[in-house]
Amino acid sequence: MHLFDVYPLFDIEVDKGKGCYVYDNKGVEYLDLYGGHAVISIGHSHPHYLKAINEQASKLVFYSNSVQNPLQKKLAERLGKACGYEDYALFLINSGAEANENALKLASFHTGKKKVIAFSHSFHGRTSAAVKITDNPAIVSPINDTFEVTFVELGDIETVKSELSKGDVCAVIIEGITGVGGIQIPSETFLQQLREETIKAEAVLILDEIQSGYGRSGKFFAHQYANIKPDIITVAKGIANGYPFAGVLISPMFTPRYGMLGTTFGGNHLGCAAALAVLDVIEDENLIENSAKVGKYLLERLQELNIPGVKEIRGRGLMIGIEFEDSAKEIRSKLLYQEKVFTGAAGTKVIRLLPPLCLSIDQADSFIDRLKKVIY
Repeated sequence: MHLFDVYPLFDIEVDKGKGCYVYDNKGVEYLDLYGGHAVISIGHSHPHYLKAINEQASKLVFYSNSVQNPLQKKLAERLGKACGYEDYALFLINSGAEANENALKLASFHTGKKKVIAFSHSFHGRTSAAVKITDNPAIVSPINDTFEVTFVELGDIETVKSELSKGDVCAVIIEGITGVGGIQIPSETFLQQLREETIKAEAVLILDEIQSGYGRSGKFFAHQYANIKPDIITVAKGIANGYPFAGVLISPMFTPRYGMLGTTFGGNHLGCAAALAVLDVIEDENLIENSAKVGKYLLERLQELNIPGVKEIRGRGLMIGIEFEDSAKEIRSKLLYQEKVFTGAAGTKVIRLLPPLCLSIDQADSFIDRLKKVIY
């Protein structure tokens, strides 16, 4: 048997990691400014994280959701306090796509409707309903094309209002900051308008904070810059620092019933231990504050460079996009193979920076120095 070939791969075998660095099987060190798609929140191989998962693994890795799991309750309490949503409920699953699937299901159950408003260049996952609300027809198969979605440009509140006025919308879903879409930041005013209009229309507002959550923006959630409270928030990526884990934060307006949602592996003991360790480190090491501080510094340094061919540099915290007029592929390749820096992409023109939240000022300066060597 061989692997199903759906990923273009770098000719690099990452063997281990520590903090903001990864190392290949030849011992070469790389500065990690991508964190494996924004997944590595507290740094590679953090000792507290390793201790927590090793201790839990020595006792129990998994048992089903048919028994009491006090780690789930502890995680719900800790997460509620950390993010300011103590009155919300938590449903635990395995991935961001699954989080969005369950969010849409809840919205449809609640409203009795199935039409969704999403936004241009959105990415919400590759599973059945999540891929349908992702603005990329190339990855939507015929079997996914089962309900109506209207894609609206970010900031176009008039079209949103027009669609909501038809009375058939169950949910509006928006990323706190677009990830795959190129680090586009919805304005605070637009998010406030969305909240107001969805309340009027009795539609559910879902904030996809899968990439932009868990402190990456410099606040726990990116939407908190707008001082709004959505009905549902989805989280994954940084929640467990690489262990497959995700959650749905659910407003008190939703009433649960047995069988409404379900999962085999979601909320397992090992994943809860990992997620609790992540919250420990975020709080003990002030990583949200660090994300805001180092992200602001990095943005300023990037803007000072006057990089040839750059259209725009944008971001919040340690979620930064560098958009070029033309392809950025050669620059990314040189950063990786010549300067030993991992970065991400959004399409061909945007370089994404999504480092661990523990990135230091010195490491940000090191990246700037390496970038200079590539662009000048």
